[in-house]
Amino acid sequence: MKCPYCSSDNTRVIDSRPADDNCSIRRRRLCDDCGKRFTTYEKVETIPLVVIKKDNNREQYDRSKIEAGILRACHKRPVSMDQIERLVDEIETEIFNREEKEISSSLIGEIVMDKLKELEAVAYVRFASVYREFKDINTFMNELKKILDT
Repeated sequence: MKCPYCSSDNTRVIDSRPADDNCSIRRRRLCDDCGKRFTTYEKVETIPLVVIKKDNNREQYDRSKIEAGILRACHKRPVSMDQIERLVDEIETEIFNREEKEISSSLIGEIVMDKLKELEAVAYVRFASVYREFKDINTFMNELKKILDT
C-alpha cells in the first residue's frame, strides 16, 4: 500500500479490526519512511450487477434507488431509519445471493414488496400502488383485501 503522504511503498499494518458495518476491515498503517499513519478499508468486491428495466434498458444496480422507494413508502409511518437500513440490507443480500449478473427490476420490486409486507402494511400498499401502477380504486381495494385475508 502506498503512503498518501510520501508515496513510499514501504508501509505496514499496525492494527486491523472490523469496520462499523461489519462488512469491511479497517486497517491502521504506518509508513516506515516518513513515520506517518493512515487508515485504509478493505471490502469484499461484489459482482457488478445489471438491472433489466421494464423497457428492456439495462443499468447498473443502485442501492440508493431501492432505499429511496422504501423511504417514500414509509413516509410519516412508524418506521425508523435503522429498520429501513436493515430492510435494504436484507433485500440486497437476497439479490446478491442469487449470484446472477443480471436481474429484472420486476423481481427486485417483488422482493421489496415481500419485505415491506412483513414490516409495515401501509408502506407495502403505498409501494405496491406505485410499483404495480394501480389504475383505479378497485385494483387498490383488491390489494387491500389480500392483506386483510392473510
